[in-house]
Amino acid sequence: MTQKIAVASDHAGFRVKEEVKRLLAQRGCPVVDFGTDSTESVDYPDYGRPAVESVLAGTASCAILVCGSGVGMSIVANRYPGIRAALALDPRTAEMSRKHNDANVLVLPGWKLAASEVEAILDVWLGAAFEGGRHQRRLDKIAQIERDRDNVS
Repeated sequence: MTQKIAVASDHAGFRVKEEVKRLLAQRGCPVVDFGTDSTESVDYPDYGRPAVESVLAGTASCAILVCGSGVGMSIVANRYPGIRAALALDPRTAEMSRKHNDANVLVLPGWKLAASEVEAILDVWLGAAFEGGRHQRRLDKIAQIERDRDNVS
C-alpha cells in the first residue's frame, strides 16, 4: 500500500493505536498520526474527525481509529457521507467489512484487543478487497440514503 493511512485515537485507544503504527511501519505503510499522543483524557471526536476528513480529501487512502469500546469513533466516522467505518472485534468481521461493505475506516476497541489480535485484524483488513457484485448494489442503496437525508427538511 503506497498511500498514507490515517490513524487516530483517544486516550483509551492510545496503546492500540501505537501498536497499529508499529505494525504499519513493519509493512512499509506510510502513516499520518492525528493523535492523541498519550493516555491523558481527551475527546475522541477531536481526533477521529481530522483522520476521517483526510480520507475524504484523498490525502489518506483509509483510516484506522481507536477508542475504548470502538463505538464512539464509529459514530463519529459514520457521520460523513462516503465513509464506511466498521468496528472490528475479530479478523472475520474485519475481512467481511472490506469484502462486502468496502469499509474505508477500520475502528478498533482499545479496551479489548491484545497485540496479537490487532495484528490479525490488521492483516486481513489490509489484505481484503471489495468483491463488488451484489455488494455494490447495497452500497448504492446506502449512497441513496445519504442523498435522501440531505434533502429532508
